[in-house]
Amino acid sequence: MQPSKPAPFRRTLATAAVALGSLLLAGCAGDDLDSGGDSGDSADKGSVTISGQSFPEATLVAEMYDQLLTDAGYTTDVKLVDARDAYMATFPDSIDVVPEYVGGIVNFLNARENGADAEPLTAGDGSELADEGADLLESAGISLLDLSEATDTNAFFVTEEYAEENDVSTLSDLEGKSLKLAAAPDCEGRLDCEGGLSDEYGIDITKVLPLGYASNQTYQAVLDGEAELGETSTTDGTLESQGLVVLEDDQQIQPAQNLVPAVSTAFLDDNPDVADVLNPLMDALTTENLTELNGRVAVDREKPEDVARSFLEDEGLL
Repeated sequence: MQPSKPAPFRRTLATAAVALGSLLLAGCAGDDLDSGGDSGDSADKGSVTISGQSFPEATLVAEMYDQLLTDAGYTTDVKLVDARDAYMATFPDSIDVVPEYVGGIVNFLNARENGADAEPLTAGDGSELADEGADLLESAGISLLDLSEATDTNAFFVTEEYAEENDVSTLSDLEGKSLKLAAAPDCEGRLDCEGGLSDEYGIDITKVLPLGYASNQTYQAVLDGEAELGETSTTDGTLESQGLVVLEDDQQIQPAQNLVPAVSTAFLDDNPDVADVLNPLMDALTTENLTELNGRVAVDREKPEDVARSFLEDEGLL
């Protein structure tokens, strides 16, 4: 709740008092005034550690978190890693905030709690999927803020030449084919990655090359013929310019992957205003504008921090 504004007369007295106090302090303290911080919303609210994956989209969204939380008065420390396993080992113990995807985090927790062979949570609706994973999240000490309309599921691509020569447009068209897959390091066995391609689509994945999720190395491996199939996202804005094409997930093995801030419950209890800082971003992001922002970074070679700032300013969030 916003505090009520002071009456003009009282505000004038307060201003005069502050001015006089400032003069007195200047005479006594000298350069010590330079060490003072701002007041109000920009006051130092303490530190916040942000982690997450280092593929381009996650890097861009983490940059948005960083700028918003810095603007709100937090001192941020951003530590991005290659795969979810790496940061989940210390989240929430030493990590406060992570840009996440609802299906990704609840299924990670499901596998960690119930074993790698546990039946995955596959709801196609983000809110429903979050509800299904509520007990897992609570047990882990993690809270999800508002889900974004923007969704980004795993997608798998081939070269346009391969698609034309083999007459394929869906993943089902690859049934029975023996292929190498360039993908994230944790792809093997996952329902939304190698496991689903093998078990649900009947594709013979002869080898998983752990070259990264939507990484330049993954793109290049497919372009060079080192792998026939590569892993990316449905918001990848670079594929057409590279002569690559996504195959339709016609059996819908991908769970809902709405963007969502995952926050340490203990940290959120101590800093409830973090929700007020990050939820408006979730409301502003859509699948369409996220794809366009990704393209500005990956194709136009703009810096993630510049793309993040321009978007936040355009949306009135900074």
